[in-house]
Amino acid sequence: MPKTPIKETIHAKGIDIGVYTTDFENEFISLTDIAKYRNSGDPRFVIQNWMRNRNTIEYLGIWEELHNPNFNRVQFEAVKPDAGLNRFVMTPTRWIEEMNAIGIVTRAGRYGGGTYAHSDIAMSFALWISPEFQLYIMKDYRRLKSDENSRLSLSWNLNREIAKLNYRIHTDAIKENLIPPELTQEQISYKYANEADLLNVALFGKTAKEWRDENPGKKGNIRDYAELNQLLVLANMESYNAILIDQGKLMPERLVLLRALAVKQMKTLAAVRTDALPQLPGGEEK
Repeated sequence: MPKTPIKETIHAKGIDIGVYTTDFENEFISLTDIAKYRNSGDPRFVIQNWMRNRNTIEYLGIWEELHNPNFNRVQFEAVKPDAGLNRFVMTPTRWIEEMNAIGIVTRAGRYGGGTYAHSDIAMSFALWISPEFQLYIMKDYRRLKSDENSRLSLSWNLNREIAKLNYRIHTDAIKENLIPPELTQEQISYKYANEADLLNVALFGKTAKEWRDENPGKKGNIRDYAELNQLLVLANMESYNAILIDQGKLMPERLVLLRALAVKQMKTLAAVRTDALPQLPGGEEK
Protein backbone atom coordinates (compact mmCIF):
# COMPACT_ATOMS: atom_id res chain seq x y z
CA MET A 1 0.00 0.00 0.00
CA PRO A 2 1.26 3.56 -0.67
CA LYS A 3 3.34 5.23 2.02
CA THR A 4 1.25 8.40 2.36
CA PRO A 5 -2.35 7.37 1.60
CA ILE A 6 -5.52 9.37 1.95
CA LYS A 7 -7.76 7.94 4.62
CA GLU A 8 -11.55 7.64 4.81
CA THR A 9 -13.97 5.71 6.97
CA ILE A 10 -16.88 3.38 6.35
CA HIS A 11 -19.55 3.24 9.06
CA ALA A 12 -21.37 -0.09 9.37
CA LYS A 13 -23.53 -1.19 12.32
CA GLY A 14 -21.67 1.02 14.77
CA ILE A 15 -18.18 0.00 13.61
CA ASP A 16 -15.77 2.42 11.93
CA ILE A 17 -13.78 0.73 9.16
CA GLY A 18 -10.68 2.45 7.81
CA VAL A 19 -10.08 2.79 4.07
CA TYR A 20 -6.84 3.95 2.42
CA THR A 21 -6.02 4.97 -1.14
CA THR A 22 -3.77 7.23 -3.20
CA ASP A 23 -4.87 6.54 -6.77
CA PHE A 24 -8.64 6.75 -6.09
CA GLU A 25 -9.08 3.45 -7.90
CA ASN A 26 -7.67 0.81 -5.53
CA GLU A 27 -8.93 1.07 -1.98
CA PHE A 28 -7.49 -0.96 0.89
CA ILE A 29 -10.05 -1.65 3.61
CA SER A 30 -9.18 -2.63 7.17
CA LEU A 31 -9.73 -6.32 7.81
CA THR A 32 -8.86 -5.64 11.44
CA ASP A 33 -11.83 -3.26 11.77
CA ILE A 34 -14.18 -5.65 9.97
CA ALA A 35 -13.07 -8.52 12.23
CA LYS A 36 -14.06 -6.47 15.30
CA TYR A 37 -17.67 -7.29 14.41
CA ARG A 38 -16.91 -10.83 15.60
CA ASN A 39 -14.14 -10.29 18.15
CA SER A 40 -13.46 -6.75 19.27
CA GLY A 41 -10.85 -7.89 21.78
CA ASP A 42 -8.49 -9.67 19.39
CA PRO A 43 -9.58 -9.43 15.75
CA ARG A 44 -6.31 -11.07 14.61
CA PHE A 45 -7.71 -14.52 15.45
CA VAL A 46 -10.73 -13.91 13.21
CA ILE A 47 -8.48 -13.01 10.27
CA GLN A 48 -6.24 -16.03 10.86
CA ASN A 49 -9.24 -18.38 11.03
CA TRP A 50 -10.47 -16.99 7.72
CA MET A 51 -7.05 -17.48 6.16
CA ARG A 52 -6.94 -21.16 7.26
CA ASN A 53 -9.93 -21.86 5.02
CA ARG A 54 -9.17 -23.62 1.73
CA ASN A 55 -11.66 -21.49 -0.21
CA THR A 56 -10.02 -18.35 1.14
CA ILE A 57 -6.54 -19.45 0.07
CA GLU A 58 -7.78 -20.35 -3.42
CA TYR A 59 -9.56 -16.99 -3.71
CA LEU A 60 -6.49 -15.05 -2.57
CA GLY A 61 -4.30 -16.99 -4.98
CA ILE A 62 -6.58 -16.29 -7.95
CA TRP A 63 -6.75 -12.60 -7.05
CA GLU A 64 -2.94 -12.35 -6.93
CA GLU A 65 -2.58 -14.20 -10.25
CA LEU A 66 -4.93 -11.68 -11.86
CA HIS A 67 -3.33 -8.54 -10.39
CA ASN A 68 0.22 -9.35 -9.34
CA PRO A 69 2.84 -10.31 -11.96
CA ASN A 70 5.36 -11.02 -9.18
CA PHE A 71 3.12 -13.45 -7.30
CA ASN A 72 5.09 -16.49 -6.08
CA ARG A 73 3.04 -19.20 -7.77
CA VAL A 74 5.53 -21.94 -6.91
CA GLN A 75 5.23 -21.31 -3.17
CA PHE A 76 1.47 -20.95 -3.49
CA GLU A 77 1.13 -24.37 -5.12
CA ALA A 78 3.28 -25.85 -2.35
CA VAL A 79 1.04 -24.39 0.37
CA LYS A 80 -2.41 -24.82 -1.19
CA PRO A 81 -2.79 -28.60 -0.57
CA ASP A 82 -2.53 -28.06 3.21
CA ALA A 83 -5.16 -25.31 3.33
CA GLY A 84 -8.12 -26.28 5.48
CA LEU A 85 -6.31 -29.01 7.39
CA ASN A 86 -6.14 -28.82 11.19
CA ARG A 87 -2.38 -28.32 11.11
CA PHE A 88 -2.57 -25.50 8.56
CA VAL A 89 -1.80 -22.00 9.84
CA MET A 90 -1.74 -18.87 7.70
CA THR A 91 -1.27 -15.28 8.81
CA PRO A 92 -1.26 -12.03 6.84
CA THR A 93 2.49 -11.62 7.41
CA ARG A 94 3.26 -15.14 6.20
CA TRP A 95 1.04 -14.71 3.16
CA ILE A 96 2.71 -11.42 2.22
CA GLU A 97 6.27 -12.63 2.73
CA GLU A 98 6.03 -16.11 1.23
CA MET A 99 3.76 -15.30 -1.71
CA ASN A 100 5.09 -11.81 -2.42
CA ALA A 101 1.43 -10.81 -2.23
CA ILE A 102 0.07 -7.30 -2.79
CA GLY A 103 -3.64 -7.80 -2.10
CA ILE A 104 -3.15 -7.91 1.67
CA VAL A 105 -0.92 -5.47 3.53
CA THR A 106 -0.13 -4.61 7.14
CA ARG A 107 0.28 -1.18 8.67
CA ALA A 108 2.06 -0.42 11.92
CA GLY A 109 0.82 2.14 14.42
CA ARG A 110 -1.51 2.52 17.33
CA TYR A 111 -4.04 4.49 15.30
CA GLY A 112 -4.84 3.15 11.85
CA GLY A 113 -2.58 0.13 12.18
CA GLY A 114 -3.60 -3.44 11.41
CA THR A 115 -4.26 -5.66 8.41
CA TYR A 116 -5.72 -4.17 5.23
CA ALA A 117 -6.85 -5.76 1.98
CA HIS A 118 -7.86 -4.60 -1.46
CA SER A 119 -11.60 -3.89 -1.55
CA ASP A 120 -12.21 -7.05 -3.60
CA ILE A 121 -10.69 -9.18 -0.86
CA ALA A 122 -12.11 -7.15 2.02
CA MET A 123 -15.67 -7.63 0.76
CA SER A 124 -15.10 -11.39 0.50
CA PHE A 125 -13.85 -11.38 4.10
CA ALA A 126 -16.87 -9.37 5.24
CA LEU A 127 -19.20 -11.86 3.53
CA TRP A 128 -17.46 -14.69 5.42
CA ILE A 129 -17.92 -12.76 8.68
CA SER A 130 -21.61 -12.08 8.09
CA PRO A 131 -23.68 -11.60 4.91
CA GLU A 132 -25.77 -9.00 6.72
CA PHE A 133 -22.70 -7.08 7.91
CA GLN A 134 -21.22 -7.20 4.40
CA LEU A 135 -24.36 -5.58 3.01
CA TYR A 136 -24.10 -2.74 5.54
CA ILE A 137 -20.45 -2.26 4.55
CA MET A 138 -21.32 -2.25 0.86
CA LYS A 139 -24.08 0.28 1.40
CA ASP A 140 -21.81 2.82 3.09
CA TYR A 141 -18.95 2.03 0.72
CA ARG A 142 -21.18 2.94 -2.22
CA ARG A 143 -22.20 6.11 -0.41
CA LEU A 144 -18.53 6.95 0.06
CA LYS A 145 -17.75 6.42 -3.62
CA SER A 146 -20.80 8.17 -5.05
CA ASP A 147 -20.95 11.21 -2.79
CA GLU A 148 -18.41 13.09 -4.94
CA ASN A 149 -19.65 16.57 -4.06
CA SER A 150 -19.55 16.21 -0.29
CA ARG A 151 -16.71 17.38 1.92
CA LEU A 152 -15.66 13.83 2.70
CA SER A 153 -15.40 12.77 -0.92
CA LEU A 154 -13.56 16.00 -1.73
CA SER A 155 -11.01 15.07 0.90
CA TRP A 156 -10.93 11.49 -0.39
CA ASN A 157 -10.48 12.47 -4.04
CA LEU A 158 -8.45 15.62 -3.45
CA ASN A 159 -6.15 15.43 -6.45
CA ARG A 160 -8.91 14.32 -8.84
CA GLU A 161 -11.25 17.02 -7.56
CA ILE A 162 -8.63 19.72 -8.06
CA ALA A 163 -8.42 18.81 -11.74
CA LYS A 164 -12.20 18.57 -12.04
CA LEU A 165 -12.62 22.03 -10.52
CA ASN A 166 -9.96 23.51 -12.83
CA TYR A 167 -7.49 23.99 -10.00
CA ARG A 168 -9.76 26.37 -8.13
CA ILE A 169 -8.28 26.71 -4.67
CA HIS A 170 -11.59 27.57 -3.01
CA THR A 171 -14.84 29.37 -3.76
CA ASP A 172 -14.24 31.95 -1.05
CA ALA A 173 -11.11 33.43 0.46
CA ILE A 174 -9.80 31.67 3.56
CA LYS A 175 -11.20 33.13 6.73
CA GLU A 176 -8.75 34.57 9.21
CA ASN A 177 -9.66 31.96 11.81
CA LEU A 178 -8.22 29.22 9.58
CA ILE A 179 -4.70 30.55 10.08
CA PRO A 180 -2.88 28.14 12.45
CA PRO A 181 -2.86 29.46 16.04
CA GLU A 182 0.29 30.43 17.89
CA LEU A 183 2.13 27.52 19.48
CA THR A 184 2.46 27.35 23.24
CA GLN A 185 5.75 26.41 24.85
CA GLU A 186 4.07 23.28 26.17
CA GLN A 187 3.08 22.24 22.64
CA ILE A 188 6.60 22.83 21.35
CA SER A 189 8.27 20.79 24.08
CA TYR A 190 5.71 17.94 24.08
CA LYS A 191 6.83 14.60 22.56
CA TYR A 192 4.06 13.57 20.18
CA ALA A 193 3.25 9.89 19.73
CA ASN A 194 3.27 10.07 15.93
CA GLU A 195 4.01 12.38 13.04
CA ALA A 196 0.32 12.75 12.20
CA ASP A 197 -0.33 14.51 15.50
CA LEU A 198 2.71 16.72 15.00
CA LEU A 199 1.17 17.91 11.73
CA ASN A 200 -2.25 18.28 13.38
CA VAL A 201 -0.84 20.61 16.04
CA ALA A 202 1.11 22.62 13.47
CA LEU A 203 -1.97 23.14 11.25
CA PHE A 204 -4.99 22.89 13.55
CA GLY A 205 -3.45 23.72 16.92
CA LYS A 206 -4.52 20.45 18.55
CA THR A 207 -3.96 16.69 18.46
CA ALA A 208 -6.47 14.20 17.08
CA LYS A 209 -7.39 13.11 20.63
CA GLU A 210 -7.92 16.71 21.76
CA TRP A 211 -10.24 17.25 18.80
CA ARG A 212 -12.19 14.06 19.58
CA ASP A 213 -12.55 15.11 23.22
CA GLU A 214 -13.92 18.47 22.08
CA ASN A 215 -16.28 16.89 19.53
CA PRO A 216 -17.63 13.66 21.06
CA GLY A 217 -20.67 13.62 18.80
CA LYS A 218 -18.85 13.84 15.49
CA LYS A 219 -17.88 10.91 13.29
CA GLY A 220 -14.42 10.54 11.80
CA ASN A 221 -11.41 12.64 12.75
CA ILE A 222 -10.12 16.20 12.66
CA ARG A 223 -9.00 15.96 9.05
CA ASP A 224 -12.43 14.85 7.87
CA TYR A 225 -13.73 18.31 8.85
CA ALA A 226 -10.85 20.33 7.39
CA GLU A 227 -11.35 22.96 4.69
CA LEU A 228 -9.99 22.23 1.22
CA ASN A 229 -7.28 24.85 1.71
CA GLN A 230 -6.13 23.14 4.89
CA LEU A 231 -5.93 19.80 3.06
CA LEU A 232 -3.81 21.39 0.34
CA VAL A 233 -1.41 22.82 2.90
CA LEU A 234 -1.38 19.55 4.84
CA ALA A 235 -0.17 17.68 1.76
CA ASN A 236 2.73 20.14 1.43
CA MET A 237 3.48 19.87 5.14
CA GLU A 238 3.81 16.08 4.91
CA SER A 239 6.44 16.41 2.17
CA TYR A 240 8.27 19.16 4.05
CA ASN A 241 8.24 17.11 7.26
CA ALA A 242 9.86 14.18 5.45
CA ILE A 243 12.66 16.49 4.33
CA LEU A 244 13.13 17.82 7.86
CA ILE A 245 13.33 14.27 9.23
CA ASP A 246 16.00 13.42 6.66
CA GLN A 247 17.90 16.51 7.80
CA GLY A 248 17.88 15.21 11.37
CA LYS A 249 15.68 17.98 12.75
CA LEU A 250 14.24 17.18 16.18
CA MET A 251 10.51 17.18 16.78
CA PRO A 252 10.27 20.58 18.58
CA GLU A 253 12.18 22.34 15.80
CA ARG A 254 10.13 20.61 13.12
CA LEU A 255 6.90 21.69 14.81
CA VAL A 256 7.93 25.36 14.71
CA LEU A 257 9.07 25.14 11.09
CA LEU A 258 5.93 23.28 10.01
CA ARG A 259 3.66 25.87 11.61
CA ALA A 260 5.59 28.66 9.90
CA LEU A 261 5.06 26.93 6.56
CA ALA A 262 1.37 26.41 7.30
CA VAL A 263 0.82 30.09 8.20
CA LYS A 264 2.66 31.29 5.11
CA GLN A 265 0.77 29.03 2.72
CA MET A 266 -2.63 29.63 4.30
CA LYS A 267 -2.13 33.40 3.99
CA THR A 268 -1.02 32.97 0.39
CA LEU A 269 -4.11 30.92 -0.43
CA ALA A 270 -6.29 33.53 1.26
CA ALA A 271 -5.07 36.10 -1.27
CA VAL A 272 -5.81 33.93 -4.31
CA ARG A 273 -8.59 35.21 -6.53
CA THR A 274 -10.21 32.10 -7.94
CA ASP A 275 -11.89 34.01 -10.77
CA ALA A 276 -8.45 34.97 -12.07
CA LEU A 277 -7.23 31.38 -12.40
CA PRO A 278 -6.91 30.09 -15.99
CA GLN A 279 -9.56 27.76 -17.31
CA LEU A 280 -8.34 24.29 -18.32
CA PRO A 281 -9.38 23.04 -21.76
CA GLY A 282 -12.70 21.28 -21.55
CA GLY A 283 -13.31 22.52 -18.01
CA GLU A 284 -16.43 24.18 -16.79
CA GLU A 285 -17.13 26.56 -13.97
CA LYS A 286 -18.90 25.27 -10.95
